[in-house]
Amino acid sequence: MNLSQIQTYIKYITDASGEKIEAIIPIEIWQILIERLQHLESGLDTVDENEPKAQILADLQESIRQSRVQQTYPLSELWDDIDN
Repeated sequence: MNLSQIQTYIKYITDASGEKIEAIIPIEIWQILIERLQHLESGLDTVDENEPKAQILADLQESIRQSRVQQTYPLSELWDDIDN
């Protein structure tokens, strides 16, 4: 659910002059927002957040092995997959 979809579910409470002073958000939307905020705080993508620690350790060990045998790549190549 993107931001514009979320905004369609929000209702506002206004004061006598029509100024928005509070928002009413359905609990389902609230839970989605809280979950997304928690992911932002952790700094990890959902995929990374759920990756088993054993896999993270194995990936790190492989990276160390590759660097020891000078099997490295230019930084610009590493970003290619992220940009696409």
